[in-house]
Amino acid sequence: MKYSFRLIIFSLALLSFASCSRQITRVSPDQQIDLSGRWNDTDSKLASEALIHQVLSQNWIENFNQKFNHKPVVIVGLITNKSSEHIDADTYIKDIEKAILNDGRVRLVQAGAKREALRQERADQQDFASKETIKKWGRELGADFMLQGDISSIIDSYKKEKVRYYQLNLSLTNLENNELVWLGDKKIKKYVNR
Repeated sequence: MKYSFRLIIFSLALLSFASCSRQITRVSPDQQIDLSGRWNDTDSKLASEALIHQVLSQNWIENFNQKFNHKPVVIVGLITNKSSEHIDADTYIKDIEKAILNDGRVRLVQAGAKREALRQERADQQDFASKETIKKWGRELGADFMLQGDISSIIDSYKKEKVRYYQLNLSLTNLENNELVWLGDKKIKKYVNR
């Protein structure tokens, strides 16, 4: 009797475990999947594609080339998240940086923590590298323009319905005279009905 009772309990536990197991399937990174209605990888891709097209199709690059006869240098500054959820701006900023570099008409310099890491490496070389391979101070490429922006969101809901609106704004500013040379935005709106 004890053996059959244990067998029944074990079988029920096994069935319970099997029914609760998750199934994971690999999908293409290009496939659009939106589970929660919140910001996701598809939104990031849509934003980067729109902003890449906008920033590279404007005449600020040609205007700079005509005036100074060299490629403009851009640094990416702060992208402020003003939305009500966690959004990692790096996911679309890296796509924008890659497109700018691959376009070939603009030069890009490191910013923020990565720039500080490069400076720390240069400082370490002063003490630990051979004289022939030390990288000298004061040779960084100064940026002509800074790319900055923000992400905002508005959420409207009623009972089981929700509308999520996202707006991404980017601006490109001339660092010497603070002139705005380009403004771009991408708007995304989602209707969620649960």
